[in-house]
Formats: sequence, structure tokens, C-alpha cells
Amino acid sequence: MKLSHLPTRLATGAFLVNSGVEKLAATDDAAKLWHDRACVAFPFVRRLDPRVFARLLGLGELALGGALLSPMVPPATAGLGLTAFSTALLRLYLKTPGLTKEDGIRPTAQGTPLAKDVWMLGIGLSLILDAARPRRRMFRRRLGDRRRLQNSRVRAIQAIRRTA
Repeated sequence: MKLSHLPTRLATGAFLVNSGVEKLAATDDAAKLWHDRACVAFPFVRRLDPRVFARLLGLGELALGGALLSPMVPPATAGLGLTAFSTALLRLYLKTPGLTKEDGIRPTAQGTPLAKDVWMLGIGLSLILDAARPRRRMFRRRLGDRRRLQNSRVRAIQAIRRTA
């Protein structure tokens, strides 16, 4: 893990672990509220019992938070998970009536708690993009090594021809 990833992974991971623990200990009323909101954006969730949904959501948040906190999970993997999770939250925000103003994007007072989760999307995408960057550098290094090797071969052939 890069040192520059540490602050965002620690903050986001700790936030998600805490949120997951709270959802695992949720009351029936809280589980029903989360379930009802999720049903608006994701109709297939209706088939789940609200308590089961809250438990699955809590376990998912714990797993994602743990992945972000673990230095053994590559940045691209952690970023993909965070991007998927935050995209689902933003879909929930955009699809739920009353959370956005007339323009359909800017949050109302009730929508601000979900709209602020856009920061997780930014962090997830940053982890993915940053993980993709070193591969280009490595490719360039390999390309440079090939050129140097080819140049040394050409010089060796030229030296052989000069001596012959």
C-alpha cells in the first residue's frame, strides 16, 4: 500500500466498519427504514426481510471497510469495491423522492446525508486510477530496456563487422 493511500483508506475503512457495526445492531424500525429506502432504487430488495437486508448491508460494509483497512488488499481491488458501493448509494439518493431538489441532482436537507457519499466514489475512483498508473511506467521501463538491448545488439554486430 502506498503511503499516499493511507489517509483515505483509513478514514473510509473506519467509517464503513463503524457503519456496518451499527447496522448489525439495528432495531427493527431502523432496518425497515433502510429496507424501504433501498426498495425504491433496487426493487429486487423487496423479496428480502428488512432484518435480513440490514444484516447483509452491515456485513457488506464490514467487509468493504476491512478490505480498505487491510494493507494486503490491492488498491485497485479496494477501489473497485468502494466505487461499486458508493455508486449504489448515489443511485439510492437519486431515485428516492424528496432527496433531490427540482433539478434532480442538488440535495434537499433530507438528501444531504446520502449525497455526501459522493466522496467515497471519488476515493474509489482515485484508488483505481492510481493503481493503473504504475503499469504504464513499468511498460515504459520495459520498452526502454528492449531498446537498450536492441542498441547493444546493433553495436555488437557492428563491432563484429569492423573486426572481420
